[in-house]
Amino acid sequence: MTDAFSHTDPLQKLGTNASVVEKLKLLHDFLKAQHPFIDRVAIALYDNSTDLLKTFIWSGDEESPLSHYQSKLENSPSLIEIAESTNPRVVNNMEIFTGGQNKHTRLLSKTHFGSSYTFPMYQDGHFFGFTFFNSYEKEAFQEAMLSQLDMAAHILTLIVSHEHDVIETLQATIKSAMHFTHHRDPETANHIDRMSRFSRLIAQELARKHDFSDEFVEHIFLFSPLHDIGKISIPDSVLLKPGKLTPEEFNVMKEHAQRGREIIEALLEDFSLDSVNHIDILKNIAQCHHEACDGSGYPQGLTKDQIPIEARIVAVADIFDALTSVRPYKEAWTNDKAFEAVQGMAGTKLDEECVAALLKNREEVELIQEQFKENSIG
Repeated sequence: MTDAFSHTDPLQKLGTNASVVEKLKLLHDFLKAQHPFIDRVAIALYDNSTDLLKTFIWSGDEESPLSHYQSKLENSPSLIEIAESTNPRVVNNMEIFTGGQNKHTRLLSKTHFGSSYTFPMYQDGHFFGFTFFNSYEKEAFQEAMLSQLDMAAHILTLIVSHEHDVIETLQATIKSAMHFTHHRDPETANHIDRMSRFSRLIAQELARKHDFSDEFVEHIFLFSPLHDIGKISIPDSVLLKPGKLTPEEFNVMKEHAQRGREIIEALLEDFSLDSVNHIDILKNIAQCHHEACDGSGYPQGLTKDQIPIEARIVAVADIFDALTSVRPYKEAWTNDKAFEAVQGMAGTKLDEECVAALLKNREEVELIQEQFKENSIG
């Protein structure tokens, strides 16, 4: 009879509540122990509604050549071919991309990678991104070891898709709560689409200065639509009032910020959603997006850097879109007027850096507005 013996599982952390980037690094280290030439593993996510491929997380010994970067998939025919075929692609001599015109091709060529393996990520038949394996060696990715990379890529697909599924469950739970309590917010779905993407623009512009990771930026994008979840606790007589609120009604409305954080904490406990990574980003956005740099905001009267940066970002995005949208009590402002207004609030109500970041990206702002404009039903 064989004696029992202990074995240490090198991938045990995959079953914990570690972040997706920690799990990626763990898998990368595991692969490198067997194949030392795997120098980089990176994941880019695809936004079907905008055709944007966005850098997300990566693992490697050197700084990533691509971070805080996005590009339309339509501009990358070779990646489109991989996504449509659903089959991975091996390139064992990256020199074939020398002279490529895409920005990401030029950036990658400067790293002197010798070969690559690109794996399309699918969830329930829907394409949502790529896993990239890179090596400085040419002819690195041979048939004998590709099945291991496929296994790792499938594991990463499950890890990333699980995190997004949990966030979508949280979003769906909140929508259901709004439905069953008969509360209706006059803001449209397109407002959410726009302000979440404005939030991402601002975060991406500030990323290098504040050392934001792509993962942090992506979570601001994912969580910003839930900034007003506390409104499900506000009576319809206040929430849906077409005219100006009385001081008493406004005090009731202000309660939604603190209640938003409390609702999130209750949902996490009641629905066992505590596996959501970076949940503090969501809590801070819900509680603090009405704080003001001069201390005149609510619910805590925080000032400047006391306000979490994610809440400062969302505040600018939310206010700008509110100004340029039709509301029961006002017409939509022009972009010129709205930009002037938020600039006038910079340093007092709104964070100066966040306002400047939005103004700097006016062209992208207007592209988002065009793509997610209101229609006769919305």
